[in-house]
This record gives sequence, C-alpha cells and structure tokens, in this order.
Amino acid sequence: MIKVGNCLISEDVIDKSFACNVQACKGVCCIEGDAGAPIEPDEIDTIQQNIGYIKKEMDDDGLKTLSSKGFSENDPFDQMLVTTCKPNKECVFVVRKDGILNCAVELANQKNNFNFQKPISCHLYPIRVDKYNEFYALNYHRWSICADACIKGVTDNIKVYQFAQKALERKFGKEWYESLENCIKAYLKKNNNCQSRPI
Repeated sequence: MIKVGNCLISEDVIDKSFACNVQACKGVCCIEGDAGAPIEPDEIDTIQQNIGYIKKEMDDDGLKTLSSKGFSENDPFDQMLVTTCKPNKECVFVVRKDGILNCAVELANQKNNFNFQKPISCHLYPIRVDKYNEFYALNYHRWSICADACIKGVTDNIKVYQFAQKALERKFGKEWYESLENCIKAYLKKNNNCQSRPI
C-alpha cells in the first residue's frame, strides 16, 4: 500500500499491467454488471447542463429511458447514485457505433468540448475509488471481460496507474499524480533493493 496525500493506493495499481483494447472487447464493460455506472452528485449538474448535446448522440431506447426515468437513480442494493439503465439493462448513455459500444456523453464532449469526458468512475476504470472518512482507497478491479486489456498492458508495458493517468489527474490533480510517480519510484527502488540483497 502506498500513501499519497489522503489516498491509499493498492500495490496492484502499480504492479499490474492494463491497456484498454476496445477492438477486442467492443466496449462490453458499458453493458455488463448489475447496475448503471456510479456517478457523483456534482456530476449530475454537469450532465444536466449539457444534456441537449448528449441527447443528440443517444439511441432511441436511451432517449425513451431518459424521458421516463431520467439519467440517474439510486442503486437498490447499496443506495449508490448510478446512471439509469434501459430495459435491456444497458446504461442509458450506451450507443453502438461501428460495432463498438460507446458513451453518448463522451461522444458529445468530443464534438462540443464541454470539459466532461464521462462519469469519473468510468474514466478511472479499472481503478475503483472508495471513500473512508478523510481517506480515499484506490484499488485495481479485476474483471474477466478485460482479459485482453491485461494482455495489451503487458505487451505495451503500461501499468494500471499509467493507463489511468488522465483520469487520476482529473480526480486528484496533476501535482498529486506527480507525487504518485515519485512515490512509485521510491517503492520500486525499495523493492528492487530488497530483491537484490544476498540471502
């Protein structure tokens, strides 16, 4: 475990390899799972402010769900705020484009640049962030549907924290990420020294 500011980072975030391979998985993470994507309360206003742009990218089922249920609800199991789901259990913002599942929020942001790529929980994946009092816990979430991403991470020599750099900077700031990198260098140096000691 590494501590950076008020964040506790699992060693798996540093040691494990990951690089999303959407051509292989087709974005299936957007439709798997028991509920919609977790969203933070302050993200609601941003999405609402830009819903006109976002609706232009949504499919018919998403628009019908948006009209009848809105785009957020409480997960009945843990009361976490999540995106609503279509009748087929897909996130309300999921759309298919060239055989790949995409996020209507992300597509709208690419065209209109309203500085909100997608919910931070989606942007951070495969890192999951939990809040415990004043501390954040950052853990690597293993999911079988991301097996190709793990292989690509090894091939491209990209670690989980490196893959999630932009999202981590968005969540915690660039200075925090620089501190993370410095802590990781010290962590790796310490481990290498331990491994090189004679028995």
